Amino acid sequence: MASACRPVISVVIVAVLVFLGGLIGGPFQGKLSEVQKNDNASYLPGSAESTRVNTESAGFLSVQTIPGFVMFDSPDPLTDDDRATVLAARQALTEVEGVDATAMTPPQYSEDGRTAALYVPLVANKDGAEVAGDELAATEQEVLDTATTAAGEKLDVLPAGPGGLLVAFIDAFEGLDGALLGAALLVVVLILLVVYRSPVLWFFPILSALLALGLSSVVVYFLAKADLLTLTGQSQGIQSVLVLGAGTDYALLLISRYREELHHYDSRFDAMIRAWKESAPAIVASAATVIIGLLCLSFSELNSNKSLGPVAAIGIAATLLVMMTFLPVALALAGRWVFWPRTPRVDQASGIATHGAWGRIADTIGRRHRPAWIGASVLLLLCIVGFTGLDTGGITTTESFTNRPPAVAGQELYDAKFGPGTGAPAVITARASATDDVIAAASAVPGVATAPGSVCVQVNFAKIQDLIRTLGPDALAAAAQSGCAPANLQVQPIDGRIMINAVLADPYDSDAALSTVQTLRATLHALPDADVRVGGSSAVTVDVRDASIHDRNLIIPIVLVVIFVVLAALLRAIVAPLILILTVVLSFAATLGVCGLVFEHVLGFAGADQSFPLFAFVFLVALGIDYNIFLMTRVREETLKHGTHQGILTGLAVTGGVITSAGVVLAATFAVLGVLPLVFLAELGFAVAFGVLLDTVIVRSILVPALSYDIGKKIWWPSALASARD
Repeated sequence: MASACRPVISVVIVAVLVFLGGLIGGPFQGKLSEVQKNDNASYLPGSAESTRVNTESAGFLSVQTIPGFVMFDSPDPLTDDDRATVLAARQALTEVEGVDATAMTPPQYSEDGRTAALYVPLVANKDGAEVAGDELAATEQEVLDTATTAAGEKLDVLPAGPGGLLVAFIDAFEGLDGALLGAALLVVVLILLVVYRSPVLWFFPILSALLALGLSSVVVYFLAKADLLTLTGQSQGIQSVLVLGAGTDYALLLISRYREELHHYDSRFDAMIRAWKESAPAIVASAATVIIGLLCLSFSELNSNKSLGPVAAIGIAATLLVMMTFLPVALALAGRWVFWPRTPRVDQASGIATHGAWGRIADTIGRRHRPAWIGASVLLLLCIVGFTGLDTGGITTTESFTNRPPAVAGQELYDAKFGPGTGAPAVITARASATDDVIAAASAVPGVATAPGSVCVQVNFAKIQDLIRTLGPDALAAAAQSGCAPANLQVQPIDGRIMINAVLADPYDSDAALSTVQTLRATLHALPDADVRVGGSSAVTVDVRDASIHDRNLIIPIVLVVIFVVLAALLRAIVAPLILILTVVLSFAATLGVCGLVFEHVLGFAGADQSFPLFAFVFLVALGIDYNIFLMTRVREETLKHGTHQGILTGLAVTGGVITSAGVVLAATFAVLGVLPLVFLAELGFAVAFGVLLDTVIVRSILVPALSYDIGKKIWWPSALASARD
């Protein structure tokens, strides 16, 4: 008796510790923004060419910056007083902490005389110390506040450049602690109220999910703070909805089995022990599949993808721990009343598989199995037709928002009034002995600006500031009009290498600019004895896109193989796992087809990021397999009792309601990603939400059981069930 109680006591002890850990970790959810990195450069590995240039250029610049501009716009030509106001604003901005005042240049004025642009770079790394995202956002906000105060009501003030757009991304993720989580919780609560029809029961899954979120947040916070993983606002948002959605799924499965067992056991504790034992294999296998699938992202070249895997996997592991310890203990201690008004009684209810809508659906599948799976397959194949319309070539930074933040408006204004590539030049490092050859070759590349001074050796900002203090800003303006800065104002070679800037003719994140960078690399790499590397903001985007394609082509096959191995071990068969993998992949392809139609013709998005297919695949396949695991583990259990054909129908009948409810919850939580004003998350949210519903309603409810029924006991090959009497 004592030995039988030990596992229960252990679960209770772990439940208490998990509860305390979740409470302690709760506040860390709000602190995660302190350790986020949202710039493309931090996503890349050290081997990327743009990363190597960034590292090398640090030797020429003691302060590494993110280029940014402050725009002063007026409907009428700027007066002398307006220009004096801009100069006063420039002086005030030099005093803002976090701005590299030494790199600021005199104001630029548009040809129509209505707009002024101040170059205000944000300090991103000083003497090896990287500036956190929330500090960058605070600095940019202070820059705008200072400029607005100086401008008064006479001029409109807008941010622009990579700095302003980066901060717009950071600001967009600030909704994680409020709008996103709040909306997701509200949606899940409403669905649980409908599913359980109880004013009380919904509280337990929600509390458990919040504890899991707190537990995972504290782990992720300290790992990110120690630079053991890269946390982005994107991965934080995905982890939040994943924990809430998956946690509710696991809770639904456990509670459904618990309610079932309460009809057979007088003791609620005995009922929970039985429910725990019967549901644990499916829940653990489901969580393990998702965790392993996510950890496959560790093979990624992109640090953001590589760390999304562990971040999300930590969330799922914490969710599994809470749902398998705290939730069952809390429910058992609470008693049957939590199901009120539909309180289960000990009535030895039987024939659950033959009653209700899902019993009728299962009966129909049994009688019409071949038309059912053929019809479902044809429907999925029709959805795939839209795949050709899915553009995953990437989108520009200004196209990445579902709304129009001030930074986008400012960038559009800058591109219209000034040289669009001025603020973010291509950065070239090369052997100093080949400087003239590199400048000549780069200047001849189509897409590189042709104005005087477009391709020059990096200026020495300290010397520039000395010049301005001595002779005034007009001296610098005169030098700029004549071309490159004189040699005495340029940086000096370091270890025989030099740094050169090449202004691009197009906006830094446009397809034209990215194409120019690729041409620059091809041209300059071919120069003999120059050892050229090309970096800068545009080059970073090129490297991120190339790495995204590499990751997609490498990781998708790995995930499929890993999930197949897990399913084969769980079901002790080969044919059934193959059926599950193939049907989920078909569902994934159908989802991409629908996305191709919806993104362009309904939502009006310019396209999709190149990493979108990989993210959609990992979540859809891993989560889609979840529902098939829930179904097929119960089918196997029933097959042992009743044979394969009856086992399939019984398994579908008894799991249909709970799995459909779980699918609706998960789809709703991912759809809430659309709360954040970012195209990537809106697209991912739609894809996962639609894909999960498609998988739950069509694949798991019709295609898999109907096809399995048609194949019969051979689905269990090579296990003994394949030759057992049916």
